[in-house]
Amino acid sequence: MTTQTQTQSNGSSTWIPPQGNSSQWGSQRPVTLTSTATSYANGSITFNAGASLPDTEAIGPESQPLSQWQKAAGIDPSKQVKIVKLAHMRYQHPDLEEITTFMRDFGMHIVQTSDHGNEGGKRRWFRGYGSDQYVYYAQSGPKKFLGGTFEVESLSELEKATAIPGAAEEGIQKLDDAPGGGHMLTLTDPEGFMVNLLYGQEAAPTGDFPEKVIVNDEVEKPRVRKFNRFTPGPAAVHKLGHYGLCVQDFDEQLKWYTRNFNLAPTDFLYVPDGGGSKDGGGGKKDVAAFLHIDRGADPVDHHTFFMSTNKTSHVHHCSFEVHDYDTQHLGHQWLGGKGYTSVWGIGRHILGSQIFDYWWDTTGNMVEHYADGDLVNHETPVGWSDAKDESLAVWGPEVSKWFLE
Repeated sequence: MTTQTQTQSNGSSTWIPPQGNSSQWGSQRPVTLTSTATSYANGSITFNAGASLPDTEAIGPESQPLSQWQKAAGIDPSKQVKIVKLAHMRYQHPDLEEITTFMRDFGMHIVQTSDHGNEGGKRRWFRGYGSDQYVYYAQSGPKKFLGGTFEVESLSELEKATAIPGAAEEGIQKLDDAPGGGHMLTLTDPEGFMVNLLYGQEAAPTGDFPEKVIVNDEVEKPRVRKFNRFTPGPAAVHKLGHYGLCVQDFDEQLKWYTRNFNLAPTDFLYVPDGGGSKDGGGGKKDVAAFLHIDRGADPVDHHTFFMSTNKTSHVHHCSFEVHDYDTQHLGHQWLGGKGYTSVWGIGRHILGSQIFDYWWDTTGNMVEHYADGDLVNHETPVGWSDAKDESLAVWGPEVSKWFLE
């Protein structure tokens, strides 16, 4: 993405979102992915179809048990800091009022505002309708990524994390002024990304959950004398689902996250490597990983954190769950009507199966709405797939250059 800035009267620079379509495809970007339907000499064709397959069948033969991968990677689960979930994201924005307008249009609402932070800047906390006190924290200042925040099992796990290389010298901090309170420790990974660990935050009462829409298919038609009607507006955010980083030293980053925390790979993407690979991949080099929180037999999201190899180190996007497909489309329509810039979507991913919709916020950070994602546990095998553009989605617009950068 080409960076665009506008100089203000005070000499500071404001990011200007790109307009129109990704430069990769020009002004007439294709609407759908290239068809993969199979035609035959007699004129017949294989029609599209969908099915919910067992994880072992969907992943296929390029896989291995998670325990086997962990053993080969030298991971000792007893030494990992046990995280429970991804709680909220933290960002710094030059214009807090502008990002507040965007976040409300994106489906969040303000839960608390503070005029003075540790460095004198204004701060704001945003939440969805789930049980998290907030899913997004923003403070005023030059554009900066302040990391994702994971909730850990106990105070002892938080104290255990202070021994990890990269833990902040100031140690565990009490969050007296944040909604729900709690204690937080900030670490810095080998490439300089901040990672936050949280414990002791009180759960918030959940908001009103959207009513489930009844669907009639060609056989089962339970919706009788009930008509589906929808209200325009933002797609209400339920929870924070995942975030991801673009990194330069993929192997080192993977070691740091999977050895220090109970983050486990669900899927890897690879490219051909003539020199072979250390893990016996036979001429394949891992360049991206989708990691879930290993909670044993408990079902968890397909990925809570991901990394991909890149020429530069930067945050890629963070993603928030919404109710369903209609909610996403209505949210997409709302954001488009407000003049925000779409990055990629709406479509459905292959790995994770989520229906996705990516946008630029007003500071130049990528954010996503998603719905209908896969769940896994420790019995789900680790899978490998070829890192081609076609591996990103089964349907939707052509992937934009912005997304790949």
